[in-house]
Amino acid sequence: MADLEQQSWPQACLYVVATPIGNLADISLRAVFTLNQVDVIAAEDTRLSRVLLNAWGINTPMMPAHRHNEARAAQEIIRLLQEGKRVALISDAGAPAVSDPGGRIVREVRQQGLLVRPIPGASAVITALMGSGVSSDENPTFAFAGFVPQKSAARQHWLRKWGAMDAPVIMFESPHRIQAFCHDLLRVCGADRQLTVARELTKRFEQIVTLPIGELADWFGQDVHRQLGEFVLILEAAPEADEDEQMVKATELLKVLLQTVSVKDSVKIASQLTGLARDVVYSRALELKNA
Repeated sequence: MADLEQQSWPQACLYVVATPIGNLADISLRAVFTLNQVDVIAAEDTRLSRVLLNAWGINTPMMPAHRHNEARAAQEIIRLLQEGKRVALISDAGAPAVSDPGGRIVREVRQQGLLVRPIPGASAVITALMGSGVSSDENPTFAFAGFVPQKSAARQHWLRKWGAMDAPVIMFESPHRIQAFCHDLLRVCGADRQLTVARELTKRFEQIVTLPIGELADWFGQDVHRQLGEFVLILEAAPEADEDEQMVKATELLKVLLQTVSVKDSVKIASQLTGLARDVVYSRALELKNA
């Protein structure tokens, strides 16, 4: 800790502190020092956060800063910072302002010209990626979609959008909706696409498996405990569409479009929907028009 004391700890600063996502030992030394150093800790749930603070002997006063009082909490935090106080912002688990409350607070503090310093730590997204093997140094691309919508219709629409991406997509789901999610995912993405299920990350019963979507229902049905815990789900990248298949699709589109709109507009629409080069679609459109 001696080295930490010699580092820069400015006053009138909001420290945005990542907390463990499950295992209390995953908190960093810098985070512990920060939470001891500040004048007040703004917590998403003060009761849950008290467990973490007690485990590390941290007695700093707390104030609530959750989704339902974020606007009011932001103004209180700004007032404290303007008085020269140090404030830490934490969520129940993981990083504040990343699929957790806190984004508005950080934004309003920065808009006031006040200092914000992030204190990084455990991340459910990165933890799941580390255990899944879906990314690599040659192809590190992935997309983070956050929490899955609760209603089936909205969920299917959302899955169609994210499921079309040419990169792995990471999403969060709760235990009481995981089966409904798998049902809709099968309907939207088909049985062969791979999904990584990561549950209870960093905890005693941590589990990471990768299965075809068509096998998910059986896997969850084999053990009721597999439906428990918070889920991080990684959907593999959408398969590249075969160019011949896209040309078939473009041809069907052109047959309909050419009956009512110009060749130019038909080509524009068909090219956008299939991803084929416009000159290729134009040649096909002329063939159909002349025929």
